[in-house]
Amino acid sequence: QLQASGGGLVQAGGSLRLSCTASGRTFSTYAVGWFRQAPGKERQFVSGISRAGTIRRYAMSVKGRFTASRDNAKNTVYLQMNTLKPEDTATYYCAAGTTVTGVVLMEDSSYQNWGQGTQVTVSS
Repeated sequence: QLQASGGGLVQAGGSLRLSCTASGRTFSTYAVGWFRQAPGKERQFVSGISRAGTIRRYAMSVKGRFTASRDNAKNTVYLQMNTLKPEDTATYYCAAGTTVTGVVLMEDSSYQNWGQGTQVTVSS
Protein backbone atom coordinates (compact mmCIF):
# COMPACT_ATOMS: atom_id res chain seq x y z
CA GLN A 1 0.00 0.00 0.00
CA LEU A 2 1.33 3.43 -0.97
CA GLN A 3 0.63 6.78 0.64
CA ALA A 4 1.53 9.98 -1.21
CA SER A 5 1.80 13.26 0.65
CA GLY A 6 3.40 16.69 0.48
CA GLY A 7 1.22 18.41 -2.07
CA GLY A 8 -0.14 21.88 -1.60
CA LEU A 9 -0.53 25.36 -3.01
CA VAL A 10 2.63 27.21 -3.98
CA GLN A 11 3.49 30.23 -6.07
CA ALA A 12 5.29 29.89 -9.36
CA GLY A 13 9.01 29.51 -8.75
CA GLY A 14 8.46 27.82 -5.43
CA SER A 15 9.25 24.30 -4.27
CA LEU A 16 7.50 21.29 -2.82
CA ARG A 17 8.70 17.87 -1.79
CA LEU A 18 6.38 14.94 -2.29
CA SER A 19 6.75 11.74 -0.32
CA CYS A 20 5.54 8.28 -1.14
CA THR A 21 5.61 5.86 1.77
CA ALA A 22 4.96 2.16 1.43
CA SER A 23 3.90 -0.45 3.90
CA GLY A 24 5.53 -3.85 3.86
CA ARG A 25 9.04 -5.20 4.01
CA THR A 26 9.78 -5.62 0.31
CA PHE A 27 9.85 -1.99 -0.77
CA SER A 28 13.40 -2.27 -2.05
CA THR A 29 12.28 -4.80 -4.66
CA TYR A 30 10.05 -2.24 -6.37
CA ALA A 31 10.83 0.45 -8.86
CA VAL A 32 8.80 3.56 -8.11
CA GLY A 33 7.35 6.12 -10.43
CA TRP A 34 5.63 9.46 -10.16
CA PHE A 35 2.80 10.34 -12.50
CA ARG A 36 0.51 13.33 -12.69
CA GLN A 37 -2.88 14.05 -14.09
CA ALA A 38 -4.37 17.47 -14.68
CA PRO A 39 -8.12 17.94 -15.15
CA GLY A 40 -9.18 16.92 -18.63
CA LYS A 41 -5.78 15.51 -19.48
CA GLU A 42 -4.28 12.07 -19.60
CA ARG A 43 -2.04 10.79 -16.85
CA GLN A 44 1.58 11.37 -17.70
CA PHE A 45 4.89 10.04 -16.50
CA VAL A 46 6.89 12.50 -14.40
CA SER A 47 9.78 10.56 -12.91
CA GLY A 48 10.93 7.06 -12.15
CA ILE A 49 13.56 5.61 -9.88
CA SER A 50 15.09 2.16 -9.85
CA ARG A 51 15.00 -0.24 -6.91
CA ALA A 52 18.26 0.91 -5.39
CA GLY A 53 17.79 4.53 -6.44
CA THR A 54 20.82 4.52 -8.69
CA ILE A 55 18.96 5.20 -11.92
CA ARG A 56 16.43 7.95 -12.41
CA ARG A 57 14.45 9.13 -15.39
CA TYR A 58 12.46 12.29 -15.91
CA ALA A 59 9.96 13.67 -18.33
CA MET A 60 11.46 16.42 -20.46
CA SER A 61 9.01 18.91 -18.99
CA VAL A 62 10.46 18.50 -15.48
CA LYS A 63 14.07 17.60 -16.16
CA GLY A 64 16.43 19.89 -14.30
CA ARG A 65 13.69 21.01 -11.93
CA PHE A 66 12.53 17.78 -10.26
CA THR A 67 14.68 15.24 -8.44
CA ALA A 68 13.62 11.79 -7.34
CA SER A 69 15.28 9.97 -4.48
CA ARG A 70 14.52 7.11 -2.17
CA ASP A 71 15.32 5.84 1.29
CA ASN A 72 14.60 2.13 1.34
CA ALA A 73 15.25 1.94 5.07
CA LYS A 74 12.26 4.25 5.51
CA ASN A 75 10.21 2.70 2.69
CA THR A 76 9.93 6.15 1.19
CA VAL A 77 10.49 7.76 -2.18
CA TYR A 78 10.70 11.52 -2.57
CA LEU A 79 10.11 13.91 -5.43
CA GLN A 80 11.75 17.28 -4.87
CA MET A 81 10.09 19.81 -7.13
CA ASN A 82 11.80 23.14 -7.65
CA THR A 83 11.06 26.13 -9.86
CA LEU A 84 7.44 25.08 -10.08
CA LYS A 85 5.32 26.37 -12.93
CA PRO A 86 1.54 26.73 -13.26
CA GLU A 87 1.60 23.91 -15.81
CA ASP A 88 2.86 21.58 -13.06
CA THR A 89 -0.56 21.84 -11.43
CA ALA A 90 -2.02 18.34 -11.21
CA THR A 91 -2.76 15.45 -8.93
CA TYR A 92 0.47 13.55 -8.41
CA TYR A 93 0.48 9.80 -7.94
CA CYS A 94 3.21 7.44 -6.92
CA ALA A 95 3.26 3.87 -8.08
CA ALA A 96 5.36 0.81 -7.42
CA GLY A 97 6.17 -1.95 -9.85
CA THR A 98 8.11 -5.16 -9.66
CA THR A 99 11.16 -5.33 -11.85
CA VAL A 100 14.76 -6.35 -11.84
CA THR A 101 17.40 -4.11 -10.37
CA GLY A 102 18.71 -1.25 -12.47
CA VAL A 103 15.48 -0.60 -14.35
CA VAL A 104 13.20 2.41 -14.37
CA LEU A 105 9.60 1.77 -15.40
CA MET A 106 8.14 4.56 -17.51
CA GLU A 107 4.79 3.12 -18.59
CA ASP A 108 1.91 3.32 -16.17
CA SER A 109 0.80 -0.16 -17.22
CA SER A 110 4.04 -1.50 -15.71
CA TYR A 111 3.01 -0.51 -12.20
CA GLN A 112 0.88 -2.76 -10.01
CA ASN A 113 0.42 -0.61 -6.93
CA TRP A 114 -0.78 2.98 -6.84
CA GLY A 115 -1.11 5.59 -4.12
CA GLN A 116 -4.15 7.80 -3.71
CA GLY A 117 -2.65 10.98 -5.15
CA THR A 118 -1.71 14.35 -3.72
CA GLN A 119 -2.78 17.67 -5.21
CA VAL A 120 -0.18 20.18 -6.35
CA THR A 121 -1.40 23.63 -7.32
CA VAL A 122 0.98 26.27 -8.64
CA SER A 123 -0.35 29.79 -8.86
CA SER A 124 1.00 32.34 -11.32
